[in-house]
Amino acid sequence: MNSEADILVVGGGLGGVAAALAACRAGRTVVLTEETDWPGGQLTSQAVPPDEHPWVEQFGTTATYRALRESIRGYYRQWYPLRAEALALTGLNPGAGRVSKLCHEPRVALAVLESMLAPYRSAGLLTLRTLTRPVSAEAEGDFVRAVTFDDGHTVAARYVIDATETGELLELAGVEHALGAEARSEYDEPHAPEVADPLNQQGITVCFALSHHEGEDHTIDRPADYDFWRSYRPDFWPGPLLGFQAPDPRTLEAVPRTLVPNPVIDPLAVNADQSADAGDKELWGFRRILARELHRPGAFGSDITLANWPLNDYWLKPYIGAGEETTRQAEREARQLSLSLLYWLQTEAPREDGSTGFPGLRIRPDVTGTQDGLAKAPYVREARRIKAVTTVTEHDVAVDLVGPYGGTKHRDSVGVGSYRIDLHPSTGGDNYIDIASVPFELPLGALVPRRVRNLLPAGKNIGTTHITNGCYRLHPVEWNAGEVAGALAAHCLSEGVEPQQVQKEEKRFDEFARLLERAGVQRHWPDVRGY
Repeated sequence: MNSEADILVVGGGLGGVAAALAACRAGRTVVLTEETDWPGGQLTSQAVPPDEHPWVEQFGTTATYRALRESIRGYYRQWYPLRAEALALTGLNPGAGRVSKLCHEPRVALAVLESMLAPYRSAGLLTLRTLTRPVSAEAEGDFVRAVTFDDGHTVAARYVIDATETGELLELAGVEHALGAEARSEYDEPHAPEVADPLNQQGITVCFALSHHEGEDHTIDRPADYDFWRSYRPDFWPGPLLGFQAPDPRTLEAVPRTLVPNPVIDPLAVNADQSADAGDKELWGFRRILARELHRPGAFGSDITLANWPLNDYWLKPYIGAGEETTRQAEREARQLSLSLLYWLQTEAPREDGSTGFPGLRIRPDVTGTQDGLAKAPYVREARRIKAVTTVTEHDVAVDLVGPYGGTKHRDSVGVGSYRIDLHPSTGGDNYIDIASVPFELPLGALVPRRVRNLLPAGKNIGTTHITNGCYRLHPVEWNAGEVAGALAAHCLSEGVEPQQVQKEEKRFDEFARLLERAGVQRHWPDVRGY
């Protein structure tokens, strides 16, 4: 079966959804595909609450990303039994988690994203195809003509946007790209390794949701790989991986973590600001996605928290680029690690009262939309990265190199972001790399391939390095990149130009920049400082 569209967006994560919305707003026909049955990527199928900079409530995102956030809050206000004080909060944080000012459940984000897509589906501009993965691409010279999917369906399009979680379309279409760690000699980045290693990639995490019900026993069957994970101790770790001792990402010193389910603390007193306090030492509250005490008494028997912790980061095998069999093995082992973590928490984890085990911990398949309670897809922190006109390096963003008031100002900026350069332990044996960065800009050149003329990246596959991916990979920047990619493809079709021309020619770029600004895309930062 074959079909055609103006724009094909492969991958329905945050970047893919934003790209599709931008293209549809411009009146273009779009086919959006997604490997799982939930569009939304990090927010939904991967079950990761948003990691965001501390100014997110005031500035530093696109208008459509702010609309997404406010619609999520609106969903809770309309449908959840919030107590009066919570209902009145302008900055409602439904989970009162410390990782974000907007911790929330995956299904709520799914409902909002599907609502945002709905009018374009009704208008016939958008076709959403889920449970669909690309298997091949037809390229002719510097153009990608069509993509074929695992159900035999082929979609031809004038522009193709790779919004996959791994940048897999770059590989399928023969588009020049980087993978893993570049050698220090390539960009002179202080934190890059001496020797390039494509298979040195940040670990993945299979997240899961938990509630706690004291006096009940929800212990799962002993996982098949539990003995391995129970005894596994990384060389750079202060103890077993399944334990409450773990490195502080910023100092690498051994720091204890704690787990206190359903703590008696007013969730309205939680201040989610990672620039002031990383907030990751008390695990239950770090990524809590539903705070029962924000609601009327008795509405919920427990908080719900999200397990995306140092204890279930997986880095034994690379997830990308080592062959399909290795990818499948890596995901299976990562899932076994998360199940082993749950079993350890239920049966052996030390409690504050001196006893062991939290049998009342209940995994929540209803929250993740799966049978086993694990997220539909692993949280993938880095992807294949396009060889772009502009590559963002450590010299553009690291505080140690540019100073607290520095950072590269890009003529062709099409967005902004801010986050520490945050790399998790890797398949190459690296510990955390977590260093201060400045608020940064997103250059259009990072979205424009050096050669291919009608393919654009829209996620973690933009022109960064292994190092700078660590601060460009988060939710609002991925959305920003996707929105710009969708708008750029639509603009090029309307004006009869190509992305390389828009990026290179000042008058053409200024015209596109005005279009973005009218759509609410913030291109430059006010005067703020790094953290």
